[in-house]
Amino acid sequence: MSEFPDIPENDDKDVSVKINSMYQDWFLDYASYVILERAVPSIVDGFKPVHRRIMHSMKDLDDGRYNKVANIVGHTMQYHPHGDASIADAMVQIGQKDLLIDTQGNWGNILTGDSAAAPRYIEARLTKFALEVVFNPKTTDWQLSYDGRKEEPINLPVKFPMVLAQGAEGIAVGLSTKILPHNFNELIDASIKHLKGKRFKIFPDFPTAGIIDVTNYNDGLRGGKVRVRAKISARDKNTLVISEIPYGTNTSSLIDSILKANDKGKIKIKKIEDNTSSQVEILVHIPTSISPDKTIDALYAFTNCEMSISPLSCVIVDDKPQFLGVSELLRISTDRTVSLLKLELEIKLGELEAQWHYSSLEKIFIENRIYRDIEEEETWKGVIQAIDRGLKPYTGHLKREVTEEDIVRLTEIKIKRISKFDLDKAQQKIEALEDEVEEVKNNLDNLIDFSIDYFKSLKKKYGKGKERQSEISIFEDIEASKVVIRNTKLYVNRKEGFIGTALKKDEYVTDCSDIDDIICFTESGTMMVTKVDTKTFIGKNIIHVGIFKRKDKRTIYNLIYNDGKNGHSFMKRFAVTSVTRDKAYDMTRGKSGSRISYFSCNPNGEAEIVSVHLRHKKGLKRLKFDIDFSELAIKGRGVKGNLVTKLPVKKVELKEEGVSTLKPRKIWFDDTVRRLNTDERGELLGAFKGEDRLLVIRQNGFAKVIIPELTTRFENDIVVLEKWNPKKPISIVYWEGEKERFYVKRFLIEQPDKDELIITEHQDSQLEIVSTDYKPQIEIEFVKAKGKERKPNQIESLEEFISVKGIKAQGNQLTTDKVKQIDLIESLPAPEYEEAEEEIIEEKPDSDETQASLF
Repeated sequence: MSEFPDIPENDDKDVSVKINSMYQDWFLDYASYVILERAVPSIVDGFKPVHRRIMHSMKDLDDGRYNKVANIVGHTMQYHPHGDASIADAMVQIGQKDLLIDTQGNWGNILTGDSAAAPRYIEARLTKFALEVVFNPKTTDWQLSYDGRKEEPINLPVKFPMVLAQGAEGIAVGLSTKILPHNFNELIDASIKHLKGKRFKIFPDFPTAGIIDVTNYNDGLRGGKVRVRAKISARDKNTLVISEIPYGTNTSSLIDSILKANDKGKIKIKKIEDNTSSQVEILVHIPTSISPDKTIDALYAFTNCEMSISPLSCVIVDDKPQFLGVSELLRISTDRTVSLLKLELEIKLGELEAQWHYSSLEKIFIENRIYRDIEEEETWKGVIQAIDRGLKPYTGHLKREVTEEDIVRLTEIKIKRISKFDLDKAQQKIEALEDEVEEVKNNLDNLIDFSIDYFKSLKKKYGKGKERQSEISIFEDIEASKVVIRNTKLYVNRKEGFIGTALKKDEYVTDCSDIDDIICFTESGTMMVTKVDTKTFIGKNIIHVGIFKRKDKRTIYNLIYNDGKNGHSFMKRFAVTSVTRDKAYDMTRGKSGSRISYFSCNPNGEAEIVSVHLRHKKGLKRLKFDIDFSELAIKGRGVKGNLVTKLPVKKVELKEEGVSTLKPRKIWFDDTVRRLNTDERGELLGAFKGEDRLLVIRQNGFAKVIIPELTTRFENDIVVLEKWNPKKPISIVYWEGEKERFYVKRFLIEQPDKDELIITEHQDSQLEIVSTDYKPQIEIEFVKAKGKERKPNQIESLEEFISVKGIKAQGNQLTTDKVKQIDLIESLPAPEYEEAEEEIIEEKPDSDETQASLF
């Protein structure tokens, strides 16, 4: 007999059997199971099934003491139809969020990525918060467990937006969810605002802290993203400290990404130390020649120090997955909390009224000695009827009818209790119950206010220590090409027309990185932009090679070309802001035999004067004349240009270096992000030309004059940040640590770009006052000496006190008396030294030297 009755027996021939009906619904069933029972949390309580079953099992076992996790996992297997490993992993995830489970032992470290100890070695119990907000058997709907032996909750009666507090992540079949964790206290504040009918916004808050940009959060829905950065600071010139890390990383993965970027040459570091324990501390040691500010930006650009997280808020609603924003999730959760609070109040009201009813019956029964009416009765029915008759004269004030169940309960009162019955205490109990009933009714009548008080109570009891950890900020985009380390050298074979990093026997051009674009011009007038590679053919007779920067409007190319072999000569000025990579562009009119006779690349829009030499021709008296490029307007790269001459040109020579024809640009300083910008954010520092510099003086006594690069990151200890006037002296008052006296000095900065100490090197020396006014004044308040009258305040003009000396000079002692306080007051009138501020339309200038070539 065949084991499968639908398949005919046949030992000699193959038999085809259609099995479509056997599996046509299996995939759909599987997909539904994974979505509903494994990967996606429920909107009702915010738990996935495994988490809900863990919490229910912990409540089953709860006796106030810690339980072995292995024991909890085993108990959970009565409800969860999966292996112990998945349950233990899910439990560790809850425990590491430090909200619902009170942990004991090694539960791993989210900062370092260390895993938890085995379940048999660690213990857990429910937190007080979990016991208060997650459980209530009276408001819980139950269902049979998978094997029918136990009852488990369909959903737990959670009175808190749990899914937003803990976050959730899961991959199902055909969809996924990624709800980011939010701040405990901010969720409560948002719930209260919702109950008051006010608007609210909530943003993620990560246990690993870090800095986050939530500009494009999109309420946690598809298409949104959160940028997360590590918190990095410069301990000194050679050491960076990473004290907070992005969510989704750990110190191990972060360090690995830094080492990989170093190996690829995108950043340059000497070594890394990981001192992380309960707090993150990663020390990144950098070479002396590398800028800490630039390295910080490079870490954000090329390593996991900056991550982009894409949220996807998906939950189960009525047994179907739905995509809801986090604001909607909070509103739904808050409204459900109100409903649960109402249900609990109604249950409590019913219980109190039942207690009041029975206490009143008991008082009537004993006070009026109705129990004596049953002494003559011989049957149970007679006893019930006798008590019912005895109660009727006294039950008019009761709120419901007396039932047989009430009478049966009266018969169960023991004689000892009747003999010790105290009417006064009984009346006090009834009155107390009446007060409680009124309180509950009042709470039901003012349910919203009651709910608001409930949330405030949660915040008061459990909100301490749950302050926001992730700092919300707006990130400036970091251009990788500006911060990458120039890790390779670029070479050119001009005659043959090749460029590349492998042409080490040919002419060296510049240091570059492997992500740079290179712009090239050939003598025939061809321009091309290409990616850095080992060897690339551009075209024969290359006349210019440089690093190309997109949207760069300040690098201006000046050229003169012959239009055809014997054609006229034209000149033009242009910027190259955007091109198609590896496409050849003709800078001439495209005629055969066209060639460039003069070319220069000017990083700040310089316009030089050139001498044009004409070929000798009979009757031609003037063989040389000068052309000033500053008289030529800057136009697009494809223009024909202006006519130079119709006569044959012999050569063009550079006669005189030019100055920039571009307008200065206004620069602002945004104190929030500690960066310069041209977007009118923060404090206006002035209009800067190509040669202008920025004066920076820090509280640690170092001063420096720098190029105002928009990528520069400024520390928090800056006391002076302004446009540098090289003719204006700087006046300072400082405490000299060795002599323990205040000193005054005035000086000029003679070496721009050099970081110089303007106070003495003693460890106790420190800046007191800095002024860049011509005639600053200070007011000195002295300490009162014993036995003497207090010396009056003294006003001192620093310009008259000391002349301008060298930056290394110690200066003059301010006073021998003890000083209580020194204040900078209004300066004396002095001639202003200000240059005209002009409207800015250009971008940041390049910093390379002007290059001129003659052909």
